[in-house]
Amino acid sequence: MVFAAFTINGQSLNELRDKKEKTQKEIDYTNWLLEKTGKTSKATINRLSLINEQIKLQESLIQDYNTQINLFQSSINENRNVIQMMSDDLEQIRKDYARMIQQAYRKRGDYNRLVFLLSSETFNQAYKRLLYIRQMTNFRQNQLEQIEALQFVLQQKNIELNEQRVEKQQIMVQQMQEVSLLKNRKKEQSATYSQLQKRQRELKQHLEYQQRVAQRLEREIERIIAEEAQKAREMAKTPEYQLISDNFAKNKGRFPWPTENGIITDRFGEHSHPVLKNIIVNNNGVDITTRPDEKARSVFKGTVSRVFAVPGGNTAVIVRHGEYISVYSNLTEVYVKQGDEVDTKQNIGAIFVDKDDDDKTILKFQIWRENVKLNPEDWIAK
Repeated sequence: MVFAAFTINGQSLNELRDKKEKTQKEIDYTNWLLEKTGKTSKATINRLSLINEQIKLQESLIQDYNTQINLFQSSINENRNVIQMMSDDLEQIRKDYARMIQQAYRKRGDYNRLVFLLSSETFNQAYKRLLYIRQMTNFRQNQLEQIEALQFVLQQKNIELNEQRVEKQQIMVQQMQEVSLLKNRKKEQSATYSQLQKRQRELKQHLEYQQRVAQRLEREIERIIAEEAQKAREMAKTPEYQLISDNFAKNKGRFPWPTENGIITDRFGEHSHPVLKNIIVNNNGVDITTRPDEKARSVFKGTVSRVFAVPGGNTAVIVRHGEYISVYSNLTEVYVKQGDEVDTKQNIGAIFVDKDDDDKTILKFQIWRENVKLNPEDWIAK
């Protein structure tokens, strides 16, 4: 039972290590994006969003460190108990073995064994005494093997205990370093927020402009969906259409990201503006900040339904997957055309790079089920 507990803790520690590694990669990627957008001293909403995401990741990483430290301490305590129990058992077995050897020494010799057998009153008694002698010999051998086995396991447990102590200490150092980095990042967050607060009017004008672009995109998507409604109803009767819809739904939560790398900097639905007070913003999808050389790619196989321009929002591509559609907007160059069949992870366009805003590169990504907006974070892999 004790050893089973170690296995459970071991699995938990491995899961934490994997999670920490992934979180650290996200942090490193966000750092890269922040360095890329840090060429000028001008604060931007996108930079603040990246800092906010960075802080969330760092807080999550620190919590993982804390959980890992607790697991290590629990495992260290259990190892100490096991070592103590095994040491006590080993000492008792050694004492028992010593007494057995002493008794065997006093009754040593083949002559004594022979007398013991010949003094039997019946043949049956002699046979039982022979079996007894053999059992005692085997028992002594088993006791010796048990001592050697316990010594070996005890040695391994001591090695494991020392390794756990060293790793726990290393994790504590890493946690302290991360806490220090988090403190600096929060200072930067506060400074960026203060700078943006001074530009309330400019930010409000920019928000209104973004909202107009988003409304144009939504109206165009709804118009296209309405145009295709009759065609979709006819296609819904075909087995292929239903199969694609079913496969799309079955893969919920497992789709690849619409960019190879990226950080979500604006989430789905209604939420407070990061700077402007009492302002609620609404996003029909998610905004993914990525590198200038990244491409938008299809999250699932489907058919390009439309390619159209959005005034102020560059170009958008709609890909139909049965009754579901995925939308990729803020593209400058498109590699597909209406009617094309696309595969999962196939590049469909280059994302707009804002040269006036430190090469800010944002893909706007949406998922719809006909005319119902869905949260893309529920569909793409975590």
